[in-house]
Amino acid sequence: MVIWLNGAFGAGKTQTAYELHRRLPDSFVYDPEQAGYFMRANLPEVCKGNDFQDYPMWRSVNYEMLRYICRSYRGTVIVPMTLTNRTYYDEIIGALLRDGVDVRHFILSASPQTLRQRLRKRLERKNCWAGQQIARCIRAFETDITQTKIETDEKDIYTVVEEVARLCGLTLPPDTRSRVRKAAGRIVMQVKHR
Repeated sequence: MVIWLNGAFGAGKTQTAYELHRRLPDSFVYDPEQAGYFMRANLPEVCKGNDFQDYPMWRSVNYEMLRYICRSYRGTVIVPMTLTNRTYYDEIIGALLRDGVDVRHFILSASPQTLRQRLRKRLERKNCWAGQQIARCIRAFETDITQTKIETDEKDIYTVVEEVARLCGLTLPPDTRSRVRKAAGRIVMQVKHR
C-alpha cells in the first residue's frame, strides 16, 4: 500500500508521514523531493526551471521508483508530497493505480491563516516560496484534485495520524510516550526535515 499525503505547504505532510512511519511497523517514507534536489544539483543553469515537478524526468523517476519499491517491498510506503497539477498527479499516482498499486491519497487541509502560522513556526519568511503557493494549492484541491480531505486546523499531528490509519484500515500500536518525549520527537523531526 502507498499512502500519499498531499496538501499545501505547512499542512503537516512531513510530520504526519514520519509520525505514521514511527508508529507503523514495516513502513518506509519515500520523499519524491529528493529526486528533484538531485536533478537541480546536476543540471546546467540554462536547463533549470522554477519547479522541479515541471521536469518530465522528475515525474517519470518518481513513478518508476515507487513502482519498483511496491514490487520489491511488502510494507507500507508513505509519500509526503504536494501535487497540485492534475496531469502530474495522473502521471504518477494515476499510473501507479493503473498498475494495480493500492494507493491511498489524502489531502491534508488547513486554512490559509493556519498554513501561514505553521510556515512562520518553521522560520519561513512572510513572502517565502511556500507561502506564495498557498492560494494555488487551495484552489487545486478545491477543483482539480479533490480526493479525501483531512482537516488539520484544530488537530494535532497524533490525531491526524490516527485518522489516516483508520481510513486505511490500519491498526497502530498505542503511543505510550510521555508528552515531553512526544514534543522532543516533533522538534527533532522538524529540524531534521526542514
